[in-house]
Amino acid sequence: MTAEFKGTIEAPDKVLKITRIDCHYHLTIPKGKREAAERALNTFERNCPVAQTLKGCVEFHHEWTIQEQES
Repeated sequence: MTAEFKGTIEAPDKVLKITRIDCHYHLTIPKGKREAAERALNTFERNCPVAQTLKGCVEFHHEWTIQEQES
C-alpha cells in the first residue's frame, strides 16, 4: 500500500489552520478480496486514531485505487 495526502490550509480568524486532509490510498490486494478491502476502507476513518482525534476540527476525504494481483 502507498498513499498520498494533501492538506488544505486556510486562515479563519487570520490564523493558519489545516481545514481538510485529502487521502488517496493505492492498494494491491489478492484476487477475489476486493469486497473485503472496500468494507475495511469504508470503516477506516471510524477506526483511525488520528481521524478520531481531529474529528470536528479537520475534514477528511478518503478515496482509493484498488488493484487485484494476478493469479
